[in-house]
Amino acid sequence: MLDELWKQFVTRCAEMPYTIPEALPQQTLVIETIGSVEDFANAVRRIDGMEWMAEFDIDDITPDADFHDELNPEKRLDGRMYLIMTNQRALMKVLSLWRSYKDNGGFDSGYGLARFRKVFGQLKSIRLWGVEDTYQETGIVEALDSHLKLHSDKPIRLEVELWFHRGVTTRQASKERVAKLLEEHDSKILCESFIEDIAYHGLLVDLSAHAAQSIVDNPSGELKGYHDVMYFRPRGQMMVGPNPVEGESSPVTEGQLSGMVGTNPAEGAPLANSYLEEASMPAGDPVVALFDGYPLENHAWLAGRLNIDDPDGWAEAYDNPRKRVHGTSMASLIIHGDRNERGTPLASPLYIRPIMKPVPCIHESFIEEVPDDCLVVDLIHRAVRKMCERDAAEPPSAPGVRVINLSIGDQGRPFTRSMSPLARLLDYLSAKHGVLFVISAGNYDQPVSVGASRSAFVAQQPDEREAAIVKALYRDASRRRLLSPAESINGLTVGAVHDDTSNWQPPTNMLDPFVMALPSPVSAFGSGYRRAIKPDIVFSGGRVPFQEKYDPPANGDYRIEPITIPTRSRPPGTKSATPGGQLGAVSDFCYSCGTSNATALISHAAGLCCQSLRQILHAQTVDADCSAFEAPLVKAMLVHTSSWNDTGDRIARILRRPDNEGQLGGLVSRWMGYGTPEIGRVLDCTEQRATLLGYGRLGEDRAHVYRLPLPPSLGSSPVKRRLIVTLAWLSPIAPNTQKYRVASMWFQVGGIPLTPYRQGACQGRGWQAVRRGTLQHEVFEGEAAEPFVDSDEITITVNCRGDAGRVLTPVPYGIVVSLEVAEGTDIAIYDEIRTRIAPRVLIQPAAEDHRE
Repeated sequence: MLDELWKQFVTRCAEMPYTIPEALPQQTLVIETIGSVEDFANAVRRIDGMEWMAEFDIDDITPDADFHDELNPEKRLDGRMYLIMTNQRALMKVLSLWRSYKDNGGFDSGYGLARFRKVFGQLKSIRLWGVEDTYQETGIVEALDSHLKLHSDKPIRLEVELWFHRGVTTRQASKERVAKLLEEHDSKILCESFIEDIAYHGLLVDLSAHAAQSIVDNPSGELKGYHDVMYFRPRGQMMVGPNPVEGESSPVTEGQLSGMVGTNPAEGAPLANSYLEEASMPAGDPVVALFDGYPLENHAWLAGRLNIDDPDGWAEAYDNPRKRVHGTSMASLIIHGDRNERGTPLASPLYIRPIMKPVPCIHESFIEEVPDDCLVVDLIHRAVRKMCERDAAEPPSAPGVRVINLSIGDQGRPFTRSMSPLARLLDYLSAKHGVLFVISAGNYDQPVSVGASRSAFVAQQPDEREAAIVKALYRDASRRRLLSPAESINGLTVGAVHDDTSNWQPPTNMLDPFVMALPSPVSAFGSGYRRAIKPDIVFSGGRVPFQEKYDPPANGDYRIEPITIPTRSRPPGTKSATPGGQLGAVSDFCYSCGTSNATALISHAAGLCCQSLRQILHAQTVDADCSAFEAPLVKAMLVHTSSWNDTGDRIARILRRPDNEGQLGGLVSRWMGYGTPEIGRVLDCTEQRATLLGYGRLGEDRAHVYRLPLPPSLGSSPVKRRLIVTLAWLSPIAPNTQKYRVASMWFQVGGIPLTPYRQGACQGRGWQAVRRGTLQHEVFEGEAAEPFVDSDEITITVNCRGDAGRVLTPVPYGIVVSLEVAEGTDIAIYDEIRTRIAPRVLIQPAAEDHRE
């Protein structure tokens, strides 16, 4: 019996998920560890027979020194895992052994029991899934309590995620039991969504005030009957605002700018009108889509450049054009980029699908949000299907779209360990339709405690204040996590950089928190699922002004807070179109800040990359359909020129302590991912830089080998050179397993080691972290001359294997490779590589299995 039990325990633990959408509560053991899951994994790794713990990637554990309980820094945070056991006899035996161990301080030694004793010594508890698990991590009790304090007599709208059942009869019976319980408490189901491909069964529910109060008073007791429910969650809060209807002050028009700002004539004078006259109007089918609020389609910067698809008639909800704020601003940034600059507009129309409506808010203001009468998962699922799939006689509305911008996140769903239903949906749709979701990491506008008194902080030099604020943000990082769906593995998650090109100097009542262009103080922190690098990149999101927090500081700790007006009439910020201060105005603009802006600007760059890519692919393969490779290639292109530069060094210097030297790379990447891209560098080659694109499909245990001939000039020249390799793919998902990612790809660089030293996120142990998602970006640098002959080359092997125990059909990927030397160096490597590569076969199937 014990051998059978141990085998069952080990076998099921090897497939142990962080999320359990297809489990049954009576088959699920909740295992709570002493300390983090990774601490537990490290400890039991040394126990004989527990080699299966390698499933937790324990070879590269980065202690979460920056993620801790701020009120009690010494407190060890508990971890939680779920063990699904279909063998009920084995499940009950595990429980029996655990109870014996806890009641008696252990159990008698016997055949096989010693192994369990060692495991149990690392655990806090083992129990069956219970009602506390439906609310423990979702914050539902706190959300109910907050609602009741403001609206003691009004129902609250919740999202209920049921245990997932594939069988129609079982699923319907589960829903009916929940509906009956709700009716008994004067509550009801409003709508339902079932998406089998992401193992999701959700209900939108109106919970009565008295039922909510009962749950707050006694959550375990009141929820005990809801055994069909996996999670109660606050309704998804995907919103922006609040905005005053009239604006914070009147938005600026082209004619007003020079008179209001005045100190930088170049910013105002030659901007819009001449630019619009020079810019040609878009043509062809949309390549980029925006899911957001309804834009002001007749704005001078947007007119003739939008393809709006509003099948539900949501335009009618915008009774006042002045409320079309966020969609107008995001559309402007995606089409034109930051209008502080003279960028290149998109050559094709922007596809718009409204998913937000304006809702009245306090003091005659409003917010734009996903309506509370639908589930956001269902809404976006329908929107993407309409865009990409034929429905009976109705053709897809925008089948050529390869990039979808999502500049909104769920404020009520910060990422912990479990993939949110919306992130699962985006990953599934991305792989199915070959589209890249560009997603904002999320903004946080809460005050920052700087760790010093007001007098001490004010007396510091600007770089000292900068360091104090960075340390404070890292201390609070556990409450500044990525917002759903930013944890998506296939999406490109974008954080913000505290930077813009507007003309702004802080007045006496405001503070510019940073001296350098560091990641924005409002930008969310990663990592992603299974500690994958997230956010992927950071980009200019506008400088965020701060001000003193005027309520009495706690324990003498001085606090500052961001000024979070969504849009303002003056800098700082990125510049974009906005509805007019008066009805009928169509040329006003505003300044704004945050990860939404950075995401929109990256989507603008994605449109330019896609445009350039299609020209290249069409020239190379006239008859072939390369559409399946466009999204992964664009994803790789957007990240390819990313680097930390001096920013990463600055953050590392601020955070460095005697005991964390090995963790610094991971700490930096949690705030800025792979760094900030320079998009222009991937769109153009120079005499000193050659960039090559590759693509293909790989199945299980297959590999492709790319061969890059080396420029002869480098063989004897001790000049600084850099090799950059970026690999991207869109993996199918296994939503009901801990592995989740079905396709694992990675590259290996071989041949002459011209550039041996890894930089940025891949330095040190980071080379393992960059292989955990669906994007591997590595930068190698070196200076030593390496003699070689004409046949020498760099080889780049792209490998593929299954990662979730599923049958793996060939998966499209894209790879971008650059070799460069310092600008101004008298070595024309572009011509040398081009001459040598022209007659060669660029890609070869590997003759052997290249698995690690």
